Amino acid sequence: MFALNFYSPLFIDQLRKGRKTATIRLGDKRAKYARGQLVWVTIGHRHGPRQRLFTAIIDEVTVKRVSDLTQREIERDNPEFRLVEDVQQFLSHIYSRPIDLDDEVTIVHFSEVIEYPPLD
Repeated sequence: MFALNFYSPLFIDQLRKGRKTATIRLGDKRAKYARGQLVWVTIGHRHGPRQRLFTAIIDEVTVKRVSDLTQREIERDNPEFRLVEDVQQFLSHIYSRPIDLDDEVTIVHFSEVIEYPPLD
């Protein structure tokens, strides 16, 4: 089982309410994530404890340059963002390096899998 991990607890509310339904990751992640794959959506720091929020299915995986991100992709990643520059600045902070408009990113779209109790 793979995980889509988010470091910041600020995303917990957005994830639980279905407002965050995509993540933008630096580089080509198609070898790691594929359409139809089940993943755990987790929150926590690298090499530390993580909290599983829910199971999700990967709906789509797209690779493109930062400059080619659409407003819809940006808003699905972070409903507070509107501009490519917002994403660029955020990724620079997360990856601790400057992110150029020509850098390649992967957009992973996902949907929560609702797990109902088994029928009797």
